[in-house]
Amino acid sequence: MKYNFVSCVVVLMLSCCFSLEVSAAVKLNKPSVRFNAFLRHCNCKSSRTALLFQRCVLEMARISQIEGNFQFRERSQWWSVTMLSVCVHFPGLTESVIAAACSRVGQSVLHLDRRNYYAGNWASFTFNGLLSWIEQYKNQQEVQITELEQVWRSLIDEGEDAVPLSALDSSISNLEVFCYASEEEEKEEDTKTPLTSFQPVNAETVSEETNGDSTEAHDTVTGDDTTASDAKTPNEEHEVSEPKEEQHTSDISEPSQSQEEKESQLSSSPADPPVEVEKKITYQKLVKEGRRFNIDLVSKLMYSRGALVDLLIKSNVSRYAEFKNIGRILTYRNGKVEQVPCSRADVFASKQLTVVEKRMLMKFLTFCLDFEQHPEEYQDYTEKPFREFLKNKKLTENLQHFILHSIAMVTQHTLTEEGLKATQHFLRCLGRYGNTPFLFPLYGLGEIPQCFCRVKAVIDTRGQRISCSHFVVEDSYIRDEQRQSTAYRQISRAVLITDRSVLPSESDQQISMVTIPPLESSAPAVRMVELCSSSMTCMPGTYLVHLTCSSSGKAQEDLAPVISQLFHVSTIPGEEPSEGAEERSKPAVLWVMYFNMRDTSALDSSSYSLPSNVHVCTGPDDSLCSDYSIKLAESVFHHILPDEEFCPPAPNPEDIIYDGDGPQDEGPGFDESTNTEADKSLAEEEGATHEKSPSTENSEPAEMDSVTQQAPLDMTPASEE
Repeated sequence: MKYNFVSCVVVLMLSCCFSLEVSAAVKLNKPSVRFNAFLRHCNCKSSRTALLFQRCVLEMARISQIEGNFQFRERSQWWSVTMLSVCVHFPGLTESVIAAACSRVGQSVLHLDRRNYYAGNWASFTFNGLLSWIEQYKNQQEVQITELEQVWRSLIDEGEDAVPLSALDSSISNLEVFCYASEEEEKEEDTKTPLTSFQPVNAETVSEETNGDSTEAHDTVTGDDTTASDAKTPNEEHEVSEPKEEQHTSDISEPSQSQEEKESQLSSSPADPPVEVEKKITYQKLVKEGRRFNIDLVSKLMYSRGALVDLLIKSNVSRYAEFKNIGRILTYRNGKVEQVPCSRADVFASKQLTVVEKRMLMKFLTFCLDFEQHPEEYQDYTEKPFREFLKNKKLTENLQHFILHSIAMVTQHTLTEEGLKATQHFLRCLGRYGNTPFLFPLYGLGEIPQCFCRVKAVIDTRGQRISCSHFVVEDSYIRDEQRQSTAYRQISRAVLITDRSVLPSESDQQISMVTIPPLESSAPAVRMVELCSSSMTCMPGTYLVHLTCSSSGKAQEDLAPVISQLFHVSTIPGEEPSEGAEERSKPAVLWVMYFNMRDTSALDSSSYSLPSNVHVCTGPDDSLCSDYSIKLAESVFHHILPDEEFCPPAPNPEDIIYDGDGPQDEGPGFDESTNTEADKSLAEEEGATHEKSPSTENSEPAEMDSVTQQAPLDMTPASEE
């Protein structure tokens, strides 16, 4: 079929309602909006929410370059759309970045999404929201075109053709859920039928207790007040544990006493604090505390010098989110989990390496930092695997394992030059924000698409004709008849809720990244990310664990053997391993979800039979970072607007001045004093002070506000141990 029309006509032909999000590239009728009154109208209870609203409204008025009639109205009122520059459907990370970039340069942008949550396959859910999502996935059905024809046929003009979109999301498959948590407390407190183990979780049992919504912007980036106040910080946990440590120390230092004297002292010491017995985490407890979870469908980290972090800094979008440094890089080796020494301090403090190994490792890492300057060292191995190059360097098996699986994070078949580049990138990211190269956004990865969609107004509508010059859509909405190629891969995913860390340490509030080499020759390597409660992704006393690998079959078949090696999986809900058993030292799995996700990153525009102004974006890939999605967004943006800058920096709200604005009886709520009070209140709420880093010279971007920058790592080997 040949398409000869210039403007892509998008007809809302799906049976469900769509959420329309209006871009910020419109001019406010009244720039001198009284923010305090507006915030009261919006019922903003959090100072962080109020601050974000102030910034958003000021930016909307500042960056607009087209005339419009948008203004704050009651929800019952909505405006009509005539002709738009760009229409974005199903806004995941790539689509959200494209929309934000187009909006920054003055294009009118409209978001369309039939879902009631942000970010598509990049979304983050509360635990209860995830259960509802599971039920929606199982109950979804494809809508026949004949049923929709009567809806959109009257909206098609002469000479136009309709391209129906898929109503069935086939990007997720083989979804299985198992619950291993005890249900004793649920039986005592609730008369409902408890969930049995090894049975798909039914969201209907909790739908009456929760609204099942996914975490929204005001629940995550803005910081939910209840979550923030209830979550226990590392300092609070340390303060609670100190009395026990002091009592234990004093007992050791006292001279030996008879058993009778000890019993007498114990019986005559009513003032001694009672020993608190750790409560067992039940399924009912997980449901009750469900809003404390933010569970990502995609598991990725952010390289501190990666494309996503650079874009967040350049566009000033980083102000809308907060980040936590990855505390540890671990690996699974010889049946146990070990910490990987990657910085110079870690290398020389490591007890796993001999003195000779430490010197060999530092020498090799120093070479990798500028390996391009020494081509004679590796030119004979450019077409050979990286592992052979490591053997040629006389590195021990210990060092080869650390470099191959945990630093370069490549396979045994990766070529030498690619392995050297991966190692170099890892090393260059060290020291920018911490001793590891990775960052993680608080409240989950789903925060990032929301940050790029921050300045939007949400409207519900259906059955309206919308015309636009360009249409951006995610791959999962394309029907099979519009595909010329189906050469896509699959990603195996598992999400676990556990009761403790795989490698306990002095601080239990660390995010860990674990690399697990193939357990068998035919098995894939597995990447695991363990999130603590201070990352605002799980309730205190639990850990949220993500496992990801390239699929060789069903997700459960790929990942269940790895889980059984690292965790205790009970055969009966709530069952504990026998005393002294090896399983007792492993964290217990309370709940697990397996699923496969489609990876279409290998497809391009030639893979679809669509008009030239329809741009298809692929979903998440199986890599650790999001660089591919950011590069794809930039490529699509330049295809739409070849002469415009990609994501120019947003104006600083404090620097915006409006001509002709006279004094107001009620201030705008964004002056210096108000801003200072809001920032101070925000810091008190979240227990963190945000430091604003100055811009650097030349091309080096300014650092993100909410992460403390550290000095770059000196990889020069020491002269002495």
